[in-house]
Amino acid sequence: MKHGLIMLLVFLFACTTTFSQNSVDIDGRLQPILNDFLDDCASYGIETNEKLFQLKKIDISKELPLEENNTVLGVVTRDANNNVENILINWAAMIDPEILKIVAYHEFAHHFLDYKHTCQDCNEIMAVTNSNYFLIAKDWEKQVENLFLTSPAYLAKDSKEGLAASSF
Repeated sequence: MKHGLIMLLVFLFACTTTFSQNSVDIDGRLQPILNDFLDDCASYGIETNEKLFQLKKIDISKELPLEENNTVLGVVTRDANNNVENILINWAAMIDPEILKIVAYHEFAHHFLDYKHTCQDCNEIMAVTNSNYFLIAKDWEKQVENLFLTSPAYLAKDSKEGLAASSF
């Protein structure tokens, strides 16, 4: 009886440990944007499941700097081994739904599409800074298409598919 109880407790602990490693804490305000982003990834043939579960959380943060000459609207944080842990969006980005979506797509693209920044300030989703987010929002469909078609993840996928096709 005692041996059975111990085995049951070990089994339950193992199950909860396994399940807790397969969850990501996602702020509900970002969930719809993440869903759109993941749908876009799927339409461009980019697998996201493995990278999604590398994350601990996708969250709105009150801790990111919001000062003149030192504003961070979003960030991807890493652990001691340089593995991505969290995607954080500054609460200030929520002031406008279009800005929130652009900042979220920017941060999601760092992780899921393997993006670095494309330019300093060029009115693209992956710019370091943007002086006019509304120009990006006005041309959203074209911006998203450019984001995906020029992403390192998409280009790597195409080169792998080309290699596989040429090996026959």
